[in-house]
Amino acid sequence: MTLSFAARTDTTRPVRLLDDTAAPSWLADQPEPVRNWAETHGFTGAIGQALLLPGDAGAIVGYGNTKSRARGRFHLAAGAAKLPAGTYELVSDLAPGTLEVEALGWLLASYRFDRYKDQSPMGAELVAPDGLDAARITAIANGEALSRSLINTPASDMGPPDLEQAARDLASTFGAQINVTTGEDLIAQNYPMIHTVGRAADRAPRLIDMRWGNKGPKLALVGKGVCFDTGGLNLKPGSSMGLMKKDMGGSAAVLGLAHMIMATGLPVQLRVLIPAVENSVSSNAFRPQDILTSRKGLTVEINNTDAEGRLVLADALTLADEGEPDLIISMATLTGAARVAVGPDLAPYYTDDPELVSALEAAATSTADPVWRMPFHTPYEAMIEPGIADLDNAPKGGFAGSITAALFLRRFVDTSRYMHFDIYGWQPSDAPARPKGGVGQGTRALLDALPQMLNL
Repeated sequence: MTLSFAARTDTTRPVRLLDDTAAPSWLADQPEPVRNWAETHGFTGAIGQALLLPGDAGAIVGYGNTKSRARGRFHLAAGAAKLPAGTYELVSDLAPGTLEVEALGWLLASYRFDRYKDQSPMGAELVAPDGLDAARITAIANGEALSRSLINTPASDMGPPDLEQAARDLASTFGAQINVTTGEDLIAQNYPMIHTVGRAADRAPRLIDMRWGNKGPKLALVGKGVCFDTGGLNLKPGSSMGLMKKDMGGSAAVLGLAHMIMATGLPVQLRVLIPAVENSVSSNAFRPQDILTSRKGLTVEINNTDAEGRLVLADALTLADEGEPDLIISMATLTGAARVAVGPDLAPYYTDDPELVSALEAAATSTADPVWRMPFHTPYEAMIEPGIADLDNAPKGGFAGSITAALFLRRFVDTSRYMHFDIYGWQPSDAPARPKGGVGQGTRALLDALPQMLNL
């Protein structure tokens, strides 16, 4: 679905954003019918409150206070979703950065995943606030919507060929070039670990390679595209397999970010690499104790076939690094350990570059897209060195699982600055502007930070 602002009409109503301090004084200045109406409905300015006022007074939405706002985000959306159908124009004294976040939240609140069932649309539409870059906000919203819909689509309709088609559709929209290496051609072109992980599935593994832009710094985005993860021969229990349609969340995130980059015309040479596979069970599935040789030449001992994401990313990262880009960013739903560490709402990331950290942390705050830095703790390198091969894909012991996975990936990047995101890609319960289901993480912060990261 496409998210957009509404056009102003003769019936457009003003909607005022009132915190719990401003609400009493504003209501005191209103005509008696308005005051009585608000009092009758118990309007106090709390987050999530929304009220259509009598006559031509428009509507009011609660904005809480500093403490209550710190417990969430997209506070305007919390009330906007409760307004009756119509077109609204926001009246507020929010700072431009905050206003942009709240306007984006209103658009994101109108997202519906309606591929398999009709969903009631959000009736309240927002006119683009004056002074904001409406085209940029719309591009961000639709990039996020793309990520959500890709993750929400079940593996029956989002296997490697379907993920390829989604990338082709995106490339066609923005005039990007795309090349896809599939099946046995992966062996011929030296992507052995992508082929090995995906060879047991009926739908062939592939490497998707999309390029856009011919000037500016080189940016490579690498997204994990495991369209379904059974765990392979180390089969997951049913309780752990239930959400594995989202194991391509990293690819959904980089495609959403690519949409934002291309739609806003960021002056970069963009490359998007997605190893798209299914980790399935069959007679030719790869096995525990197998030793694989990667594109880079490093050998990898397989101690758990359920640690497959880092294997396919390794070949793609090697390819990205061969192009010597100015920055490589990988995004993946890689480890449960990251969820234990920071929960589902934060996007943990790794980098050794303080300039990247500074840019991203500032952007994460201003865009309400929270991230959390994790350490590339070099002393743990010994944990991923099994002795019989160069690397171990699943160190025993269970300690520092997200860190060791990140250290594993870092071994495949030599020439470029590198950031890795170990995201969840899923909203466990409904929240303002974030319905239960697939969700992008870190992408809005990255879009905001990239100009500083790349010295644009």
